[in-house]
Amino acid sequence: MTASYFQYWGKAEPEADDGLAYHLLPYHCLDVAAVGSLWLAPNTAVCKQLAMRLQVEPEWLQRWFTFCLILHDLGKFARAFQGLRTGMPGDLVKTNPRMTYSERHDSLGFALWRDVLQEKLVQHLPAGQTAWINKIDPWLEIVTGHHGMPPKLDSFRLGNFFEADDELAAFVFVQHLLDCFLADFDFQPLADKNPYKRLKPLSWQFAGIAVLADWLGSNQEHFTYCAKPMLLSEYWQNFALPKAKQVLAGLPKPPVAGKFEAVQTLFPFIQQPTPLQRYAAEEPLTDQPQFFILEDVTGAGKTEAALILTQRLIAKGLADGLYIGLPTMATANAMYQRLGKVYRSFYEVGEQPSLVLAHGARELSQAFRDSVLLAEQANLDTDYQNGRLEEDQELSATAYCNAWLADSRKKALLADVGVGTLDQALLAVLPARHQSLRLLGLGRKVLLVDEVHAYDSYMRELLSTLLEVHARQGGSAILLSATLPQTMRENLTASFHRGLGLDTPSLAYPAAYPLATHTPAAKSSLTVKTEPSPAGRGQGEGLLRQLPATVETPIDTRSEVKRTVHVQRLDSEEQIIAKIRQSAEQGLCVCWIRNTVKSARQAYQTLLSQGFPADRVALFHSRFAMIDRQAIENRTLQTFGEQSDHDTRKGQILIATQVVEQSLDLDFDVLISDLAPIDLLIQRAGRLRRHVRDALGNRLREQGADDGRGEPVFYLHAPAPSEDANAVWLKPDHAGTQAVYPHVGQLWLSARLLEDKSGFAMPDDARELIEGVYADEAQARIPLALQEASFDAEGKTMVQRSMADLNVLKLDKGYTRKSGEWDEETRIPTRLTEEESISVALAVLVDGQLKPYADVERYAWAMSTIKLPEREWKKVSQQLPDELKQQVETLKNEQKALRWLEVLPLLDGQNLYSATDGFAGYTPAD
Repeated sequence: MTASYFQYWGKAEPEADDGLAYHLLPYHCLDVAAVGSLWLAPNTAVCKQLAMRLQVEPEWLQRWFTFCLILHDLGKFARAFQGLRTGMPGDLVKTNPRMTYSERHDSLGFALWRDVLQEKLVQHLPAGQTAWINKIDPWLEIVTGHHGMPPKLDSFRLGNFFEADDELAAFVFVQHLLDCFLADFDFQPLADKNPYKRLKPLSWQFAGIAVLADWLGSNQEHFTYCAKPMLLSEYWQNFALPKAKQVLAGLPKPPVAGKFEAVQTLFPFIQQPTPLQRYAAEEPLTDQPQFFILEDVTGAGKTEAALILTQRLIAKGLADGLYIGLPTMATANAMYQRLGKVYRSFYEVGEQPSLVLAHGARELSQAFRDSVLLAEQANLDTDYQNGRLEEDQELSATAYCNAWLADSRKKALLADVGVGTLDQALLAVLPARHQSLRLLGLGRKVLLVDEVHAYDSYMRELLSTLLEVHARQGGSAILLSATLPQTMRENLTASFHRGLGLDTPSLAYPAAYPLATHTPAAKSSLTVKTEPSPAGRGQGEGLLRQLPATVETPIDTRSEVKRTVHVQRLDSEEQIIAKIRQSAEQGLCVCWIRNTVKSARQAYQTLLSQGFPADRVALFHSRFAMIDRQAIENRTLQTFGEQSDHDTRKGQILIATQVVEQSLDLDFDVLISDLAPIDLLIQRAGRLRRHVRDALGNRLREQGADDGRGEPVFYLHAPAPSEDANAVWLKPDHAGTQAVYPHVGQLWLSARLLEDKSGFAMPDDARELIEGVYADEAQARIPLALQEASFDAEGKTMVQRSMADLNVLKLDKGYTRKSGEWDEETRIPTRLTEEESISVALAVLVDGQLKPYADVERYAWAMSTIKLPEREWKKVSQQLPDELKQQVETLKNEQKALRWLEVLPLLDGQNLYSATDGFAGYTPAD
């Protein structure tokens, strides 16, 4: 007699097509388990690592997790789920129209196991063999949460979803699985408590494997539909395992690590390594995950030093790849270009490692093959491709993973080498769908975070959690910054130590600069004299303390990057425009960094209205469509970048926002900046006469050459930082600055320090400047009238930290709904802003049809996308005619790429957007 569980479909075509209309549920369960079983083969590094940390044998772990994976779709036995397809051929159960599919099958499957199957199994199994049954809920949460979120833990009225025959069929299925897969299995490890304590922090990796296995196991090209009943063991041996081998064989093989030979092998253009680069090449490495903080001046070669360390970590077997997290898309684009010339050197000659940019479709399609797991999946089962089940709140693994793969930002974490914004990595520690897959992708990678000083308190708290979990799962990390406040260095280092199970290290105060911090380091006996730390870490004044696992190495500075920058304050925009005009007439190139998009656009329009040639003035900010932003970024690099010369630079003017202050290799003869916190001003000043050039701006590459442009002067647009500054010190002229950087006291301290010193010398003044603004004792210098606004800003900082603590996953709880605020409808942010940003695709009307703004062959909608503040989107969307709104809705239904985007048609005469100005917004008529 055929088992009742063969009456249930697991995968189905949305409508009758040629070929089989459905795949039996038990077979799909076996397909997925076969993929997971081979992924966790006992001889693989991942299985060995997980088994070691669980303190079980790899063979035991593979066998047990395979069994659990087979149970991942128990919820599909629900008659409510089976009713999603009606009128299918074959001997399937009859649908029950009274049962509504109002809960997802993943949560239904866990509830079925917990509330029904456990009790039935206890009654069925021999006495003395049931101690494990009621203790394996964490494993079932992992596998039933295979759609990227843990299952709900609610107690459902199962009778609303399952008929009695459904529960019986599921029970018989589990019985047969036990007989087939676990007949002589040792259940004792499951009956003990300790493995579950060890499982919780590892459950996130297992959850990532479950998501991958379900996606790959749903590939209809390999796992062809089958409706013929046969023994489970027969299907397993003759179909599931062979097909799973084909699927995994079709994935790109992990590249073989190369050996580190010399700095010049990795970077042939480096004739003489900088002191920081020599440190990176020579610092001894230990045999466990490593953590570095590299603080140095502009021009010290921090990026190259970090990549040297990365290759050494890969060569030593401490990492398999790299993910670089940057503050902005512009910085990610620039890093992508730089990395494209070197990443293959991490591996043996002939290997084909994948490099993926976390955004920007053009480079993805032209320059590099797609990342691991991005091979074309042309024949995925159609519920994945079409997402037809959405109306039933049933997005199957394939529908979600197709959406997941359609978003290139998420690919980068699975590539051998990924480049993107830090946000993509931070989502791994937030209750966001597929975060477990992000964590899996980061595992055994070097996490390289650039411009660490650029992040706010909320992001730094998330970064601390990410560093902790990254260390726990065997990853190394390298953080780069011009300078970090002492408290931040201590907090980030302590987080990585927690992940390794180590005590919080003691860091020297005051710290040297430039400085490389390394932990756990080989030089464990280094003794230093310390003074009390403002962060309250318990360091004693005048005591000799050992750094048991942390070494702080002062780094020398080359004479050519030692420099004094004079600072001159400019009170008014009239003064600034006069300075720009004078400089441009002298053939110098100029940049004015503004703090808001609005002020940047106003300055740009002012220059044009005052007769500056349009071909000599450019605008660069964040509110451009991707296609225009990339073009502007490329022009900016050509005009002001490392390869620029007198002809390209002469008299050119750039009005920009913060997009140019980080990671872009730009060099301006004259630099003007709106007031900002001191660390950002130092960073911006790094774009002032960054390269050695002659008086005309031509690059000088001779060793020891002197810059011919004279002493650099940094022009600061700020009000006078007088001792009697009042509460409206920044208003009205600098209201935008206060909106972006609300801690007015720290802005005043930044301006006052620079005014008192009339400039700064690097690297000598770096620590003094940073601690002079951020140290606790510095706050006492803030004028009383500014302290109230400063207290408000500090209150916001505390709220940011509290929000981070509230939002971040409690990873120690394991992969469970209790670990965070999991919600289908709620998007947990990686950055806190005053308002949400909305992703909007720009469209144009062509012969009455809405077409992408970007006139390109591939990824046209992605290249037409712009991010707008929610208030701006609401303003412009309300002005759309009703017939156009209907046309937009029709378009979104037709175009999968637009499903999660808003669409803004650009109409003649509106002047909402231009390729030179970017988004202008809606201005009501007078």
